[in-house]
Amino acid sequence: MTLTATVKTLASLCESSAQNIAIHIVAETGSTNADLLSEVGRLTGPTLLWAESQTAGKGRAGRNWHSSAGATLTFSLAWKFDLPAQALAGLSLAVGVVVAEALTSFGVAASLKWPNDVLKDGDKLAGILIETAVDKDDRSAIWTIIGIGINLAQAEQLSEQLGRAVADAPELLAQREPVMAALLNRFSVALPAFEQHGFSAFAAAWNALDAYGGLDVNILDQGKILHSGTAAGVDDAGRLLLDTADGRIAIVAGDVSLRTA
Repeated sequence: MTLTATVKTLASLCESSAQNIAIHIVAETGSTNADLLSEVGRLTGPTLLWAESQTAGKGRAGRNWHSSAGATLTFSLAWKFDLPAQALAGLSLAVGVVVAEALTSFGVAASLKWPNDVLKDGDKLAGILIETAVDKDDRSAIWTIIGIGINLAQAEQLSEQLGRAVADAPELLAQREPVMAALLNRFSVALPAFEQHGFSAFAAAWNALDAYGGLDVNILDQGKILHSGTAAGVDDAGRLLLDTADGRIAIVAGDVSLRTA
């Protein structure tokens, strides 16, 4: 299928709520997030940039995101919020809920790891990176660039490359357009809900998908253990709740690692 035909197919699968999302698909680019960030001043509405391959994809904390043509679903969605930057706290967790629920609707056993990893069988299946830019014409609004990468194949090869186990979802290889449409349909409803209610509207759904709830974990920062305790889900602000020997605390940032006996 040509890229033009894929755009038409995807558009035909989108529900009315997602029809205002401009769809762009390219064979290869460096980073879909970087491309959309550079276009913010010219964007007129929600915009999808889907790349069959990214050569300079980015992950959280400046890490590289590895993708190859045919083996990953990599895209970015530009969305404008009439909110101050501080009101976007918890957005990455809400996005994780959207992605996990969309994948689950296709039979993928997806779960979530705080703050924004999507897992399958305990290994990372998808990653999320959100970047922001101020709207130059409306200082009260902010553009978010929501970057998402989903592994569809070659998990074993990618695991060797990264030195850690990752998951894939080969059952989705023949369903790229329906999966992308399902994501856009869900985002077109979820992002306005986030703008109106914040993360509190997604907290229960996040906790229902929590892969580490009730498990003993360490909270790490650059490999150093900051806290240890039992994971107790997230609160309405998206903070990780941790039951420690000194009582329950709320974690704002850090990496979660399962604590082995």
